[in-house]
Amino acid sequence: MISNGTYEYALKLRRQLHMYPEVGFDLDRTLALVRGELDAMGIPYTEKYGKSSIVATINPDCEGFSIGIRADMDALPIQEDTGVEYASKIPGQMHACGHDAHTAMLLAVAKELKAIEHTLRCKVKLVFTPAEEYIQPGCELMVNDGVCDEFDCCIACHVVSNVPVGCVRFIPSGGKNANSMGITVEFFGSSAHGASSEKGKDAIAMAVQAYTALDHMSAKEIAPRHMHRFHVGVFQGGFTNNVVADYCKLYCTSRTHSDEITQFILDRTRQIAEGVAAMNGGTAKVTVSKFLPYVLHNPVMSAKFTETVNNHLGEGKIIPRTRALGGEDFGFISRVKPSLQFDLGSGPHSEAHHPKFTIDESCMAVGVDLFTQFVLDHQDGIDFSE
Repeated sequence: MISNGTYEYALKLRRQLHMYPEVGFDLDRTLALVRGELDAMGIPYTEKYGKSSIVATINPDCEGFSIGIRADMDALPIQEDTGVEYASKIPGQMHACGHDAHTAMLLAVAKELKAIEHTLRCKVKLVFTPAEEYIQPGCELMVNDGVCDEFDCCIACHVVSNVPVGCVRFIPSGGKNANSMGITVEFFGSSAHGASSEKGKDAIAMAVQAYTALDHMSAKEIAPRHMHRFHVGVFQGGFTNNVVADYCKLYCTSRTHSDEITQFILDRTRQIAEGVAAMNGGTAKVTVSKFLPYVLHNPVMSAKFTETVNNHLGEGKIIPRTRALGGEDFGFISRVKPSLQFDLGSGPHSEAHHPKFTIDESCMAVGVDLFTQFVLDHQDGIDFSE
C-alpha cells in the first residue's frame, strides 16, 4: 500500500482542485497546478497533444514497454451544495464528477513511481486530459494529435458512488458503456403574421411532427434486444405569439451499445427531419454536435488488472457490473490501444453531476495503489496475443 505521506499529498491536491474547479478547456489554474507538481518532482512533460492537455513521462530513457495512465481534469457548470469546508469558490462551477480526485490520484502515482524510477523496467505516460464533460471532447483532440503513439496500453478509473471503498467494478471485455451522441435538428420555414398563417411555413409545426416520428422510431423501429435511448431534451422555436416561426430546433441525445444502431438512429433522424420539412415546404439540417464512442475493454488488460486487484486488495474485491448507457471520452483512446477503465469504489454518496456530489476520500489511497501496482506487476510487458 502507498504511504500515509502519499495519501495526504493526494488529499491536499484533491481539495485544492475542488475549491477551484474549471470547465471545458479553460483550465488555467488546474494546468498550472499540474505543471507545478511535475516540475517539483522533476518529471518531464509535453503539452503538444490537443488543447489544455499534459502528458508526462516517468523513466523517459526506457525503450521498452510503455503504460499509459489517464486522468480527466475538468469540472461541471453546477452550483455546489455540499457544505464541505473545501467547497467550490467559483460560483456556478463544481467538481461534481470526481475528476479532481482522478487528477490528484495521477499526481500521487507520479510521486510513487518517480521515487523508484531508477528500478523501473518500463516507461509510464501520465495522461492529463481536458474537457471530458464538454461539447468538444478533449480525448478526441489528443487522439487526433497522436497521443496513443506514446503508450502500448492505457488504464484509467472513475470514482463511483454505489461501490464500497476498497472494491472495484468493471466489465471483463467488450463495451463498458454507450456510444453517446448529441444531435441538433434544425427546421427552417418562413415567417408570416399569425392572422395569415397560410402565408408562412411553420417551423414549429415541422418540429412537432418530427418529434412524434422520432419517438416512434425509437420505440418501434429498433429491436428490443438492442439497448438504446433516444431523448429530445431541448425544443426551441419562435419568439412571439402572433408570428409564424421560421426556425425551430430540437437538441437530442442518443445512447446505444452498437455502432450500427448509432448509425441507424443518425440516418433515420436525417430522413425524418428532411422528409417532414419537405412535406411542410421547409428545409432541415441535422448536425452531430458531440459524439463519444463507448469504452472498449481489452480482455487481456482486464485479466492482468484482475491479477493486480486479487494480489493487492485480496479476493472478492471485484464486483461484477452490467453495461451502462453513460458517455465517456476515454472511449477514443480505447478504440486505438488496449485499454481498461475500472470503477473505483468511493462509498455511498450523491450521484455524479449533482450539487451534493462528494466522495469518501479514502478511496484515493486504493486508486493510487492499484495504478502503481499495475505498473509494477506488468512492467516487463503484456502479450496482447494471448
